[in-house]
Amino acid sequence: MGRGASAVLLLLDPPDAGPLRVLVVARDPLAGDALGARLGAGAGGDGPPDVVLWDAGLDAAAGRTLDALLPDRTAPVLALVPDEEGVAGAWAAGARGILRRDAPAADLVAALFAVARGLVVLEAPLAESALALGDAPPLDLTGVEPLTPREREVLALVAEGLPNKLVADRLGVSERTAKFHVGQILQKLGAQSRTEAVMRGARLGLVVL
Repeated sequence: MGRGASAVLLLLDPPDAGPLRVLVVARDPLAGDALGARLGAGAGGDGPPDVVLWDAGLDAAAGRTLDALLPDRTAPVLALVPDEEGVAGAWAAGARGILRRDAPAADLVAALFAVARGLVVLEAPLAESALALGDAPPLDLTGVEPLTPREREVLALVAEGLPNKLVADRLGVSERTAKFHVGQILQKLGAQSRTEAVMRGARLGLVVL
């Protein structure tokens, strides 16, 4: 552990989910303490973490320092970055999820549980930068017929709550075409409704959180 850096194991135990051991890692010990307070987490005791919450600090290139801070990590990592400039370093360090440092506590907790379960989590303002990287972590689509690029666009719009007419307007296609794409998405994801399709898409990493 580098000088001034900290790593503390905390326990998240919200009423609507099981307990989660979170190893909070930060170059600045004060930043680590602040994260623990935001999460409302208690002491984690002994045992391996389920997920690592890594505060990349204000340095956009801080991704290269995670191995030095935590060389023996085995749990998936959720990185907090200052802005889009920090995304590349976080991916290079092996993060499975990326949020901005000022993400609301509720989003942070939800992302920690998602990453711990093997999902890839990207905050919307960071998604374009992350998805443009060739070395982004691969999505696990085993057993799922791949969605076409257009179907992914449609799924993203459905996730925003748009009906077929507005999906069609946004994409510049007919409402009938939009409805066809939605039907194909439901079939490929094995979903019975638009809501179920979005939920399944999120679990597969097809929908950016």
